[in-house]
Amino acid sequence: MLLRIATAVVLIPLALVLVWWGPPEALAAVAAAIALVALWEFFSLGERVGMPGFRKWTMVCAAGIFYAQYAAGAVETHTLSGGELLVRGGVLGTVPAELVLLIFVFGSVAIGLAMRRPLQDVLPAIAVSSAGLLFVAFPFSYLVRVFEIDGVSPSGGHTGRELVLFTLCLIWAGDMMAYFVGKSLGRMPMAPALSPKKTWEGAIANFLASLLVAVFSARWMQVETVNVLLIAGLANIAGQAGDLIESAYKRGAVVKDSGTILPGHGGMLDRVDSLILAAPVVWAAWSFMAGR
Repeated sequence: MLLRIATAVVLIPLALVLVWWGPPEALAAVAAAIALVALWEFFSLGERVGMPGFRKWTMVCAAGIFYAQYAAGAVETHTLSGGELLVRGGVLGTVPAELVLLIFVFGSVAIGLAMRRPLQDVLPAIAVSSAGLLFVAFPFSYLVRVFEIDGVSPSGGHTGRELVLFTLCLIWAGDMMAYFVGKSLGRMPMAPALSPKKTWEGAIANFLASLLVAVFSARWMQVETVNVLLIAGLANIAGQAGDLIESAYKRGAVVKDSGTILPGHGGMLDRVDSLILAAPVVWAAWSFMAGR
């Protein structure tokens, strides 16, 4: 517990400074680095179950995904009268994420055909590489898209920065409340085969803590409380699902933590498992509501 607290005391202020004052390039680079570490740990879990993947190739493509998301967020589009579309901004060498995914597919096929491993290793290698890119790197990259949501919020701040802080806080508050309530009051196991210590009492506390964050965030951002509550609820459910699926990875590999890089917390994948699925939900829900 002391290690958990000490690590959080160091990392949380750094994260807040980066989100509130850092340039988009810095956040995209840090998010990509976090994803690559988590992806490395994911491949280590795969190797423990006899499924070594195309580690280097997948990590290169994962970096490309983050660049594509950063580039997409830097482009501003405005619809003018008469139906004309004005596009401005952007960065040099903009590429769509779909192109990166296609490059990954054809590159994996080429590696699978050319590799010198036994043929029975081709399918597992492609499978675990695809899973790493699609279930770790790609959804987590939407944190960059959330950060680059353009516009000034009603509170006078930058919408994207406020939404990233909102996303981080609802995950942090939910995890913390789930830990303490589950440890002290938890009686009903939630998924004993995946994580014996997780309880329904902790999951409900997790959900309620995220809704509480939503209430305060709505007042701070000066937006409709109902909308923020809906986003927080969907993101919390997605985050808890991400936590459970990462527990399934570890159970299958017969390990307690995905790594040891964060004292008291385990690996990077352990720390961002909830955020991986929560980030795209926040982006999609906010984009839908803003469009309406």
